[in-house]
Amino acid sequence: MRDLTEQEIIRREKLEKLKELNIDPFGSAFKVTSDSKAIKDKYENFTNEEFEKEDIEVIIAGRIMTKRVKGKAGFMHIQDKYGQIQIYVKIDNVGSDAYDIFNDADIGDIVGIKGKVFKTRMGELSIKASLYQHLVKALRPLPEKYHGLTDIEERFRRRYVDLIMNNDARRIAFMRPKIIRSIQNFLDNLGYVEVETPILGSVLGGASARPFVTHHNTLDMNMYLRIATELPLKRLLVGGMDAVYEIGRLFRNEGMDRNHNPEFTTVELYKAYSGMEEMMVLCEDMFRTVVFDVLRTYELQWKRHTLDFSKPFRRMHMVDMINDAIGIDFFNEYTLDEVKVLAKEHNIEIEQHYEMGHIINAFFEKYVEENIIEPTFVYGHPIEISPLAKKSSDPRFTERFELFICGSEYGNAFGELNDPIDQRERFEAQIKERDLGNEEANEMDEDYIEALEFGMPPAGGMGIGIDRLVMLITGSENIREVILFPHMKNKK
Repeated sequence: MRDLTEQEIIRREKLEKLKELNIDPFGSAFKVTSDSKAIKDKYENFTNEEFEKEDIEVIIAGRIMTKRVKGKAGFMHIQDKYGQIQIYVKIDNVGSDAYDIFNDADIGDIVGIKGKVFKTRMGELSIKASLYQHLVKALRPLPEKYHGLTDIEERFRRRYVDLIMNNDARRIAFMRPKIIRSIQNFLDNLGYVEVETPILGSVLGGASARPFVTHHNTLDMNMYLRIATELPLKRLLVGGMDAVYEIGRLFRNEGMDRNHNPEFTTVELYKAYSGMEEMMVLCEDMFRTVVFDVLRTYELQWKRHTLDFSKPFRRMHMVDMINDAIGIDFFNEYTLDEVKVLAKEHNIEIEQHYEMGHIINAFFEKYVEENIIEPTFVYGHPIEISPLAKKSSDPRFTERFELFICGSEYGNAFGELNDPIDQRERFEAQIKERDLGNEEANEMDEDYIEALEFGMPPAGGMGIGIDRLVMLITGSENIREVILFPHMKNKK
């Protein structure tokens, strides 16, 4: 047992007093009829004359955040999920027993209040309590408001305290589901069907990433936590579900930083008889719709830039962007050795498995990516880094785009590869990369190739990172701000 602080000892003594009064320190059900937001929205502009005429009674519950007592009356602010509201507690209105409990209450305790809505002389909307009911005793004190939970690491470790003390944390927590619901409504209205696919799989595929590996005891086989939902969703296109999407968790056993968490959320969608161009239109419409649904404006501030989502997104070929940045045109017929010399001259490290396309992508990442500000579709990715995308008219490149905003990627889309012969060759190339040390390369998925052999319609597909989208819309520059329980290093 840890040593208790003086404040914690006092609170435990008060807990025992409640028990002596036959009051459960940790309460029971309490029927609530209103909340701080509903009361403020409806009655903020009322006068006390109107309150007296209407005689408005509400029942509310929340956590005590401030408290001041003077003689036989006192004020406190209680906080529910929407914010705080002031409560006026007077011994003549609630009775001496309840008033004694109020007088003995601590900041952080949870209480139930029944009373009439009114305004104080200072004009603050308040509730005059006729019933004060203790619900839960807080055995630990809350952090001091201005000097308490300021350590960012501690905020994320103890999110429950962060949500109590930090208005912005609550704002983000409630905005995230609104963003997800907006995406669902947008896709549902277009005729897409939301589905669920397995989180555990026996074959690594659908993206280039290092997996988490686990073991299934009954089957006595290793399995992966999924790194993408792509291949199961495209199997559904083969089966005739011609427009599907899934919002779900992915797991990648990689680094952690301001933009990456090993467990994260995406929406992946696939539409039969469409392609890369249709996915561009869909992506642009989705971002525009979601931003407006949540913010009621098309403009937002992000990383000191003003972004206007009512405008068309820019479209640029990856090779053209590299040429604009450093004057090297990879549409030219360079040999691999010539490109390796260019890479060395530009301080780009070459890994053992790198082919032409890997080096082109490395040039893009080093010299272009971080300088993209306005929403931009970067298309024409090399075939070596796009094993699941159709070839473009120039077979060195593919029908693939990524959406970049302010130096970060937000979406990845393909004109989907549906040629089983070509797909097998791509998987075989991935196996060679894995043998050369690329731990992120795909494995051969024989069942997926078999599915393609039954015939998959021409299709477009897209994946969008939900966490990064929430960061963008809420103005959060750390992914851990938008995930309620981000992964953290062990304190020890």
